[in-house]
Amino acid sequence: MTRTITKRTYDSSSRRRAAEATRLSILDAARRMFLEKGYAATTMPAIAQAAGIALDTVYAAVGKKPSLFRLLIETAISGSERAVPAEERDYVRAIREETHADQKLRIYAAALRSIQMRLAPLIRVLEGAAPHDPDLRKLWQGIARRRARNMRLLAQNLAATGRLRSDLSVGKTADIIWSMNSPEFYLLLVGQRGWSPKEFERWLGDAWIRLLLKS
Repeated sequence: MTRTITKRTYDSSSRRRAAEATRLSILDAARRMFLEKGYAATTMPAIAQAAGIALDTVYAAVGKKPSLFRLLIETAISGSERAVPAEERDYVRAIREETHADQKLRIYAAALRSIQMRLAPLIRVLEGAAPHDPDLRKLWQGIARRRARNMRLLAQNLAATGRLRSDLSVGKTADIIWSMNSPEFYLLLVGQRGWSPKEFERWLGDAWIRLLLKS
């Protein structure tokens, strides 16, 4: 009886590892192809071939193409192999635990640099495809709304330190951060003007501190 239980546990663990390896292979192949070819020109059979995995297995593991692209976006935002809710991300916890407003903004600027290095290229693909695909249009709009909600939470957190400028409401503070943390803003400076990601991080932290906080 003991041997049977051990074998089943081992087999179950092996299957989970194999399934996760398959999923990661699909995500890796899909990301490469979306960035190289764009959304419309990338097909699920092509992704399956690039990953070396049967097409039926691809659908079973990640769903149809819009679901796959959404998963790529979510994992890029989370910085992990799985989508992680905002409140569970390490940098969000660090911001909440930090007592100084300027350090909160620097923590967020550093986190944003890492996020945008993964996310911004995918957003460029999404931005081009969204006008022609209702599913992607909803994804695009949902990301913007979620960012706005999260930035309001950050603005409230900053306001609680007593360091916000007196002429800035929580709403205006959230809007300013929202406009500057966008993938489009990152792509303008890093993608088009040739800034390094590290330069972008330092400048963004400094800019937020000067714009939002009392001197």
